[in-house]
Amino acid sequence: MSTGTTSAISAEEQLELELAEQARLASGDWDSVKPGKAANFRESFGRLIGLLKPHRVAFIFVSLLGAIGVLLTVAAPKVLGEATNIIFEGVVSAQLPAGVTQDQVVEGLRADGQTDQANMIAAMNITPGEGVDFVRLSQVLMFVLALYLVASVLSWVQGFVINIIMMRTMYRLRESVEAKINRLPLSYFDKVQRGELISRVTNDIDNITQTMQQSLSTVITSVLTVVGVMIMMFSISWQLSIVALVSLPLMGVIFGVIGPKSQKAFNIQWRKVGRLNARVEESFSGHALVKVFGREEDAMAKFKAENEELYQASFKAQFLSGMIMPGMMFIGNLTYVGIAVLGGLMVASGQLRLGDVQAFIQYSQQFTQPLSELGGMAAVVQSGVASAERVFELLDEEEQEPDAVDAPKPVDGDGTISFENVAFSYTPDRPLIRDLSFSVKPGQTVAIVGPTGAGKTTLVNLIMRFYELNGGRILIDGQDIADLRRHDVRSRTGMVLQDPWLFAGTIRENIRYGRQDATDDDIVAAAKATYVDRFVHSLPEGYDTVLDEDASNVSAGEKQLITIARAFVSAPSVLILDEATSSVDTRTELLLQHAMAALRNGRTSFVIAHRLSTIRDADLILVMEHGDIVEQGSHEELIAREGAYFRLYNSQFQGATDIDAELAAVTGSVSAASGTDVVESESDPANA
Repeated sequence: MSTGTTSAISAEEQLELELAEQARLASGDWDSVKPGKAANFRESFGRLIGLLKPHRVAFIFVSLLGAIGVLLTVAAPKVLGEATNIIFEGVVSAQLPAGVTQDQVVEGLRADGQTDQANMIAAMNITPGEGVDFVRLSQVLMFVLALYLVASVLSWVQGFVINIIMMRTMYRLRESVEAKINRLPLSYFDKVQRGELISRVTNDIDNITQTMQQSLSTVITSVLTVVGVMIMMFSISWQLSIVALVSLPLMGVIFGVIGPKSQKAFNIQWRKVGRLNARVEESFSGHALVKVFGREEDAMAKFKAENEELYQASFKAQFLSGMIMPGMMFIGNLTYVGIAVLGGLMVASGQLRLGDVQAFIQYSQQFTQPLSELGGMAAVVQSGVASAERVFELLDEEEQEPDAVDAPKPVDGDGTISFENVAFSYTPDRPLIRDLSFSVKPGQTVAIVGPTGAGKTTLVNLIMRFYELNGGRILIDGQDIADLRRHDVRSRTGMVLQDPWLFAGTIRENIRYGRQDATDDDIVAAAKATYVDRFVHSLPEGYDTVLDEDASNVSAGEKQLITIARAFVSAPSVLILDEATSSVDTRTELLLQHAMAALRNGRTSFVIAHRLSTIRDADLILVMEHGDIVEQGSHEELIAREGAYFRLYNSQFQGATDIDAELAAVTGSVSAASGTDVVESESDPANA
């Protein structure tokens, strides 16, 4: 943010919050760390599933494919059990004498007192002396192979369609987030770290994508498998089915106890990821300053501290979620043992055939496996829902008020700007501008000077309608800007900020950014007017030289010249220069003053200046302190009054001894009003 902008939360308050949370984490008090206002798993999960609503037809198709695939997969063990029966009963029949019936064999065994063997053979479907029916066995095996093959193909199609659904869903989610960011007021970005916001847009959405891709197909298949397997198990033996169902309440206990704690831990983990990203982004963007002031160890210490917090949060989240699947598998193994023992006894007593017990054991594994998979997916889903909560929190942020549908068209006026009793504050408890009124005539150049925090940049931000007023109104050509569309207010305004911003692209594209329909001749004319043309020809590709991400292949002054050229080419009716010449050398600054004088001709201009030599020719100079205009007039008038402007001006042009005295006078008035100590820079005394 440029000079004059005040953060919604002070650095001291932010530090207090961070220290308090670190203390709670260090003491192990995880429950007291709130994951955010959307920390409701059921609601957030339902909202996440709601993102699939536009693809409900495809989702029904996928569910149908899954149901058919599950039906085939579930039927296979039953058919395979029949193959086992053919082999086992064929072997048994080969050991029996030929020429007798099955009933005669059973009666003979009972007569000899071999009741269990008689019951077992009575349950079989055999012909004594016949042996294994290999023709029927091959038919059964081919049928099982066909079942598994078709089920695999359907599973592949299901996964393919789900991937398409998920990619399109995440595409829309990213579009929604991007659109939301463009609708958020500038005040939102004052209170959110850039790294934290980037983490939500990138890391959290990627985590949601992975969660949905991994879990959606698994959940559909697992639920359908559980239902299908239960039906098949009860069709074989209700006694064995009861043993298998004992695992359900035990698994429910695991979900109920571990699940909520794991979800809370994942919320904290992703908050820590966002905070660490913010720290890394801050260190990288200010890497030069870290080196200059020798704060590498301090930056590393802060990184280590937050990295340790992320480690602790991640360890707890993964530890808790990792307990779910082993617990499920343990219960499943206990169930498997119970089924094997009881099934063996039922085969020996003739209540079941061997192939049926084999099929049931397969079904018991198919029954516990999807439940274990659901348990394993719980960790993934909890992590994804935690990320979804953070994204939904961004989507639920209060937006700037939309422009009125019936907003009037801007009039073709002469550029008169009036402030009438304007009041504004970034936070309700810290008023900045209380009652500001002044008028600017068409074509005038207005210079705004004053110490840091006086409201200089805030003043021009209000003209651009970056913030809404708390009171009063701002008129342009007699129209209240609050009644106009924001685009109409800003489209006729050119702005050059103190910190130059260029995007990755050619110099020509960066200049044309000010007006998309600008011709190459317009671009060259603007470049010549702002002396960009002087250094462009020394670059390898001239105007087509590609600037990298940080525009490091041009100097800081050259960056600013390009941004000024961008404002020139837009031909605005209102021009705002926020310390636009602070990054150029004295000779270039003198040239720019002449160029800007030509540009300002016939245009209303606002110039925020710290070098008072640059605004001597301004039609009106406003001296601001604490959001109020304490003096206004031309340079000669203000010098004659020997007030605040006189002290600021002399502080820059007298000798070193006088500078110290004047700085003490200026800072003394500021600190007396604010009750705090103020330290000013010798090189930039007006921007204390």
